[in-house]
Amino acid sequence: MAVDDSSETDQLDSMSTEDIVRATRLLDNEVRVLKDELQRNNLELENVKDKIKENQEKIKLNKQLPYLVGNIVEAQGPGRQPIPEAQAEVRGISINSFPKPQPAANLRLPSPSDPPRPQQGAMSSSPTPAPDAGAAAMAVDDSSETDQLDSMSTEDIVRATRLLDNEVRVLKDELQRNNLELENVKDKIKENQEKIKLNKQLPYLVGNIVEILEMNPEDEAEEDGANIDLDSQRKGKCVVLKTSTRQTIFLPVIGLVDPDNLKPGDLVGVNKDSYLILDTLPSEYDSRVKAMEVDEKPTEDYNDIGGLEKEIQELVEAIVLPMTHKEQFQKLGIRPPKGVLLYGPPGTGKTLMARACAAQTNATFLKLAGPQLVQMFIGDGAKLVRDAFELAKEKAPCIIFIDEIDAIGTKRFDSEVSGDREVQRTMLELLNQLDGFSSDERIKVIAATNRADILDPALLRSGRLDRKIEFPHPTEEARARILQIHSRKMNVHPDVNFEELARSTDDFNGAQLKAVCVEAGMLALRRDATEVIHEDFNEGIIQVQAKKKSSLNYYA
Repeated sequence: MAVDDSSETDQLDSMSTEDIVRATRLLDNEVRVLKDELQRNNLELENVKDKIKENQEKIKLNKQLPYLVGNIVEAQGPGRQPIPEAQAEVRGISINSFPKPQPAANLRLPSPSDPPRPQQGAMSSSPTPAPDAGAAAMAVDDSSETDQLDSMSTEDIVRATRLLDNEVRVLKDELQRNNLELENVKDKIKENQEKIKLNKQLPYLVGNIVEILEMNPEDEAEEDGANIDLDSQRKGKCVVLKTSTRQTIFLPVIGLVDPDNLKPGDLVGVNKDSYLILDTLPSEYDSRVKAMEVDEKPTEDYNDIGGLEKEIQELVEAIVLPMTHKEQFQKLGIRPPKGVLLYGPPGTGKTLMARACAAQTNATFLKLAGPQLVQMFIGDGAKLVRDAFELAKEKAPCIIFIDEIDAIGTKRFDSEVSGDREVQRTMLELLNQLDGFSSDERIKVIAATNRADILDPALLRSGRLDRKIEFPHPTEEARARILQIHSRKMNVHPDVNFEELARSTDDFNGAQLKAVCVEAGMLALRRDATEVIHEDFNEGIIQVQAKKKSSLNYYA
């Protein structure tokens, strides 16, 4: 592109002032575009270098001792190809060996008052002026450019054009080098990611975090004549790890997991050879505790419970409102009850009430039975209680329903039988979870029993099972309501009088009233009828009452 001075002078003489201004603008715009693209490439290159540095740190962690020693027996395949010069520089880790991009100057057209400049040699060695503040300062009005060009000599215009042309060539070469370096660096990142992927392959060795230590070698006094251990000079957190192979290992370098996310007792997956922590695993719970979680939401609601409006209101205030309207308790400054005890004769709707409570909230529901917590081995029942409350904390808010709590909550007494002491230890663990240092207000406990008189007083005190709700035998009005609830899906004749049936079922509980409805339906089925009449209900009452009062004696 370079021409002699005479040819350039003749060419400029033959051009009009508008053509010269247009050509100068085009060159100026091209310089700006190349500068912007070069700046973007430099920024992307810096990010890629940071990525390479991070990947190399991960590879360095995964390449720690112990190594497995081996010998190469045979190598087949084509011969080694020569590495291109640019790739050799990148693979040699000397990424910074590429020429640094020189700052591009914002050129201005020289004025006649400027001193004369050398034509060729001195132009490359002269320092370039600093870049202008912005693109707005580079744009010049048409009139000012025309006046400036009119006041310039032909030699000055030729010199300015050469400067712009040379800078365009330099920027293009620099842009090409940056693009080549960027491609090689991306290949290096891909190679490093493949190495990290190979080092993280399954299977992992499972381990537990025993202790997390803070290492600060500056606080330790140096001993004379002692060898310097590189691991002892590390700063930061270290881990004591116990693997499933019963090995206790000290890790000065934790691995690919952030140390701030670890705590003692966590389950982690480690490399089989270097024991570096590669990933964190979900918490381990007893399979019997996981089976206690109710996956399907119960379908019962409070409309399925008859004659217990007062009991429903007390249960909603103690369990449901603290979960759905927590801010109201905070405004009043009161702490809601932690647990509720449902007690009363069998068949009065205690379990049904708990199922309806679980259906009305979006909380997780864990159903425990008291006999499940009585285990053969020492400490097994207490571990079930701990795991149940740990699972409830993870899935909070949560409701834990313990049915037949009298199996483990009986009053303590002196006994020489080891089984009795084990049951008492299980109850003590339950007391600790209800009102201990690790208690959680998002966990509510509902306990049910029909022998509240034998429960331990420590279990019933305030702060544990605060609210005690009694479930008595239903009244006459409640019995009529229960009969209507259990027969609403049946094809009942309109002449059935539920109030009269309620007067005939004195001292019946809710379960027996449901049995009356079932027996009435079976009698209608035997008659091959399509409706259940009043006499069917009367006959059902007689059959249920006969089973209630009869005592079964079998003799051989």
